[in-house]
Parts: sequence; structure tokens; C-alpha cells
Amino acid sequence: MLRIEENLSAAHLRLSSTYIEKIDWAACITKYDRPHTFFYMDPPYWQTAGYGVDFGIEQYVRMAELMRTIKGKAILSINDHPDIRAIFGEFQMEEVGIDYMVGGGGKAAARIELIIYS
Repeated sequence: MLRIEENLSAAHLRLSSTYIEKIDWAACITKYDRPHTFFYMDPPYWQTAGYGVDFGIEQYVRMAELMRTIKGKAILSINDHPDIRAIFGEFQMEEVGIDYMVGGGGKAAARIELIIYS
């Protein structure tokens, strides 16, 4: 509690020139794409439950199309799945080991995540 004012002030300074949009992800990329723009994309993981949103395979295909054609640069983090590797196969990829916390209580599941670069 002693540092709350200092922390809020620091957060205010960091976010003072930030824009928050509530628009479709593809529309956001199209709207803000410039040669100097960097996009970090973290979509729902393919064939994983619990997101509560409709995000079909066509969305990942669209993401690959946009990554291929944008003026700026993009990095995508996503679960390692054969379908994802096929869709983004033309891009540079790195495998990163990650421990997913499943249901809390210290139950970790080791997985591989892909970092994909445009």
C-alpha cells in the first residue's frame, strides 16, 4: 500500500500514449500497419479448450496471409501443432519449452510453444 501512488504514476506514464481498441484483430492490423509497426499476436491455441471464443482454422490462415503481406513486422506465439506448422510453414519458427499450469495447485504440464516471425 505504501507504494501504490508511485506504481500508479509509473503505469500512467507507460500507458499515456497507448491506444486500446475493441475491434477485430485483422481490422486492427490493417488499421495500424506501417513499415515501423510491430505486432505481437497471441491468438487462442489451436484445438485447446477453455477460451470461450470461436476461433476457427480460417483465422490462422488469415493471420498467415496478413503476416505475409503487412508492411510492419509480427511475432506470433502459439501452441505447437501440425496444422499450425503447415499454415505458417514459410515463416521462421523457434520452439520454446514452456510449463503450462493446469488447474492450479502446482500441476505443471511441459509443452512446446512456437514463436513465429514474419
